[in-house]
Amino acid sequence: MQPILQVKKVSKIYQLEGVTVNALTEVNLEIKKGEFVALVGPSGSGKSTLMHLIGALDTPSLGQVLIDGENIGGLSETELAKIRNQKIGFIFQQFNLLAKTSAIHNVEIPLIYAGIADDEARAEKAKAILEKLGLGDRLQNHPNQLSGGQQQRVAIARALINHPSIILADEPTGNLDTKTGEQILEIFRDLHQEGNTIIMVTHDPGLAKKADRQIYIKDGEIVKKL
Repeated sequence: MQPILQVKKVSKIYQLEGVTVNALTEVNLEIKKGEFVALVGPSGSGKSTLMHLIGALDTPSLGQVLIDGENIGGLSETELAKIRNQKIGFIFQQFNLLAKTSAIHNVEIPLIYAGIADDEARAEKAKAILEKLGLGDRLQNHPNQLSGGQQQRVAIARALINHPSIILADEPTGNLDTKTGEQILEIFRDLHQEGNTIIMVTHDPGLAKKADRQIYIKDGEIVKKL
């Protein structure tokens, strides 16, 4: 079976004030459909750069990133935006919800970008996934009317709404207390059991052990795979 994600000899080089910075150096990585993988490394290790490349937020200086067998390196910004909308479900530490918009409308946004014009169809899909995540009674609440854990559930619902190939979670429990963070991880485990592919980016080795596989990155290179 073809891996859902392939990173082949990827390097990322930045020029900062005339200084060359090698953020990643010849990174190789394969992730199969349905895996729950943690990408682990301290601040400055290159994990955020790698996350941006996996999420089609950036393209490599050298090498290839393939999602569902498609090399994203040569794509236009419009094509990359389509990949992000249809192939990647993003979950961020800061939730990144629209403050003046209800939970259900926050979840509908990717459907709008995907071209689903039917208001009722969008609302039904968003309502169904929010109910699945235990937020059926919070559909019309704005983010400031929700707890941190509830906001993250809305963000998870938004990430799932277009049935992405990869769920990419960046420090998803970083702004949550221990109990709420464990509840969010339980949702991830359930999603994994349902066959979803999850890549969780974290600096916390303890959190990484909740995943099936851990990939450790340091100084722009993968140093260990468990």
